[in-house]
Amino acid sequence: MKEQAHFWRHPAVPETDLLRARYVTHRFTRHIHDGYAIGLIVDGVEEFDYRGTLHRAGAGELVLVNPDASHTGQAGTPGGWAYRMLYPSIDALAGIAAELGAPCATPHFPEQVVRDDAVAALLGRTHRAAERGDALAASTLSRTLFARLLTRHAAPRPVAVLPAEGRRAVREALDLLHDSLVDPPTLEDLAGAVGARPFALLRAFKAATGLPPHAYLTSLRVRQARRLLQTGVRPAQVAAEVGFTDQAHLNRHFKRIVGVPPAAYQRAAGTYKTSDNTTA
Repeated sequence: MKEQAHFWRHPAVPETDLLRARYVTHRFTRHIHDGYAIGLIVDGVEEFDYRGTLHRAGAGELVLVNPDASHTGQAGTPGGWAYRMLYPSIDALAGIAAELGAPCATPHFPEQVVRDDAVAALLGRTHRAAERGDALAASTLSRTLFARLLTRHAAPRPVAVLPAEGRRAVREALDLLHDSLVDPPTLEDLAGAVGARPFALLRAFKAATGLPPHAYLTSLRVRQARRLLQTGVRPAQVAAEVGFTDQAHLNRHFKRIVGVPPAAYQRAAGTYKTSDNTTA
């Protein structure tokens, strides 16, 4: 069965990317998002590891991935899976949570696979409205969808369990990686810069982020690549600016994390004068 992925944005659903895809052999490498990944499985089964726990989501079920939570994604059956995904920013959901009277904190979904037929149907209607360009329906339904998800499936964010010193070391290491996309330090240099031993930092880093530093760096590079692509920077230049060795290196990692190649993503962001943003 042919793989297809259609990635786009709609101004009526602000701070939210949308994806409609069918994957069979494609595998998402372990990665993180700086916002949420909220989706509906419409056919088949997706299997994904979320912070060390394996989940399976079948047709009609919702997938709820929190920001900065490491996860994978692959077919759970030989026929693969098809889904509709929304990727709202933290600010988008936090703003709706505030309107609902929730505490001023990042919303959190404790369950990653849920069965809620009413919300699933609402997500499908929201996604289709944005796909066909119905601005009023898309804006109304998306706010209703996010509010329904928050009231029915969100909970207070759990408190970090790392010791204070470990949290400090990881926080400083994250800052250094954010500033060192093109010329990152070795693990030993990173540990020395934050006053920790290499293995101790590695353990704390993986406990805090779900990823080792080198995999986290790849996610950071792809995140910055998305920002540059949205401004119209050519993929070859983007690759150099975020630290990939060449455009092929960017393409490989970008698709493993985003699900579409950089050029297709850029077209979806409106920086190319074309409407073809489907890839096999």
